[in-house]
Amino acid sequence: MNTIARAACELLDRQEPFILATIVSHSGSTPRTAGSRMIITAAGRGIGTIGGGLLEAGAMSRAVELIGKGQSALMPFDLSDNNVATMDMICGGQADVLLAFVSPTELNRTVFDQWRRMLDQRPGGCLITVVRGSQENIEAVAHCVATAAGEIIGDFPLSGGEGEMALNAAAGSTGPRWLALETGFVLAEPTRRVPGTYLFGAGHVARYTAAVAAMAGFRVSVSDDRAEYANRERFSDAHEIRVLENFDDAISGLSVGREDFIVILTRGHLHDKTVLAQALRTDAGYIGMIGSRRKRNAIYGALLEEGFSEADIDRVHSPIGLSIGAETPEEIAVSIVAEMIRHRAHSFTAHG
Repeated sequence: MNTIARAACELLDRQEPFILATIVSHSGSTPRTAGSRMIITAAGRGIGTIGGGLLEAGAMSRAVELIGKGQSALMPFDLSDNNVATMDMICGGQADVLLAFVSPTELNRTVFDQWRRMLDQRPGGCLITVVRGSQENIEAVAHCVATAAGEIIGDFPLSGGEGEMALNAAAGSTGPRWLALETGFVLAEPTRRVPGTYLFGAGHVARYTAAVAAMAGFRVSVSDDRAEYANRERFSDAHEIRVLENFDDAISGLSVGREDFIVILTRGHLHDKTVLAQALRTDAGYIGMIGSRRKRNAIYGALLEEGFSEADIDRVHSPIGLSIGAETPEEIAVSIVAEMIRHRAHSFTAHG
């Protein structure tokens, strides 16, 4: 969601209204893509995706009309029968897409900026969308954020029992949650921790790996000891760029948790070994190192002699990336991020 939040802030800063499209469910079921979001601009440009196919095309077409009128709408889509095969999204049932008009007011700028900060800084909290009206006629849509400390920032037009129910749903939610009201509904979405990807090395493979990882929803940090390589011009998609004095304390000062990724792509095996030794002392859930099996085995042997265990070595993905016959830096980057996506899907979802 970081891409959506950042794009929303940029549009609001430019005084541009947009539609925030979100998949919800009125039946109370939770389809696979519930909570998926995208932004649609007045020019018809889409940022993000709600799954593609006819659903997304229909939502984008309607969104442009709504922006011109300053209105919101709830669009139902029948995802059964022939449409399922076409859209490949949800196996049967009914999907509803909320097309929420967001005007460039100071209050909305504050709300979406706070949401962006919460996603970037990972303090916890929830984005709450309050919808008033019926499926046929959406009267009003309000957005606010509830911080981990219980503070409400933005427009929260609920009080009494409804307000209490909405806030309890937000506080107890580990994923997107839909709550029916007498006069509408509430969608609460917790700000999930975005896995950090720490790239060490800023060469050609790292440059493309950073770009692909950012597109795939990772929060990318790039570190190198060469300022002419580690810079914003080369890594425009990175969230953080660090120019090191050397690699001896490359991970010092970084908060690396079990959901984070360390990707070692330095320019030589000595630097790789230096960074890998530090990486193995972190809780990183994924550690990958580029290089041939011969180079990898030499590094492993040296680390074992220094006191690391076989269990430590078993944590490392090397040669890094899925085996897809990649040769160019661009192809290698795709193979690396593909392996990261697979690891994220198989490992971290189990942690909740």
